[in-house]
Amino acid sequence: MTQTQKLEEIEAIARSVGWGAAEILSSYYRGEGDLKVNEDKKDGPVTAADIAANHYILEKLQKVFPEDTFGYLSEETYKGTEPIAKDWVWIIDPLDGTRDFIDKTGEYALHIALAYQGRPMVAVVAIPETKKIYYASKGNGTFVETADGTVTPVKVSPRNQLEELYLVVSRTHRDNRFQALIDALPLKDRIYMGSVGGKISTLLEKTSDIYISLSGKSAAKDWDFAAPELILTEAGGKFTHENGDPLIYNRGDVRQWGCLIASNGHCHEALCEKATQLLAQIDGQSKS
Repeated sequence: MTQTQKLEEIEAIARSVGWGAAEILSSYYRGEGDLKVNEDKKDGPVTAADIAANHYILEKLQKVFPEDTFGYLSEETYKGTEPIAKDWVWIIDPLDGTRDFIDKTGEYALHIALAYQGRPMVAVVAIPETKKIYYASKGNGTFVETADGTVTPVKVSPRNQLEELYLVVSRTHRDNRFQALIDALPLKDRIYMGSVGGKISTLLEKTSDIYISLSGKSAAKDWDFAAPELILTEAGGKFTHENGDPLIYNRGDVRQWGCLIASNGHCHEALCEKATQLLAQIDGQSKS
């Protein structure tokens, strides 16, 4: 069996697990279970839906991919500060956008990725309330599957001038530095979306072209980006640090510090250069 065939086989299993976990989240979202929201967690609220979906994903994957060979890096269970000592590591966010889930915006997602030596090789991003799963494996392209089993290949938009591009952002959670950056970028317009998975799905649906993560007092985590990165890059987009460096996962510190830019790829280098210049100006003004 070739590497491509192996990845496609793993991808099919992950996709099936994604559909099952999405149904669990949807059932809680519809009020079929007690959410029991824990607001005390330092990185944001946790609900019974997070825990139930996480348990389901781990149980299903670990039956097929044993822990003596595969590592597991999940938002709800990872407590370490050292890299997981495995080449192959599952990186899981059972509920991306918990606040959107609680607030009933519908803009939540779940992420399942398999990384090899720190880079994603298989990815599933489910958007339960649209009944869609986006999935990809390295070198095989990105596809979207709907609840009726229809599978369609997806590609990013062809827009290729900065002034034509749409930025996707959250409605809230912007500090002054990030607000100054996005206000200064010469883009067409903004659209609004909750979860990271939801944001990247808008690039695949061609309603947006750019997503930016800028750390402040905190930073996004490995499980926020591993699956969304691969579904974007396999659809023709790019996802890097502002200096062009790739994202590396499972480094011990799960936080992804700095400015990270996801785009449809056509103006990626120009966008990164512009963001670097603007941040230098913004940081210089704040010190003066």
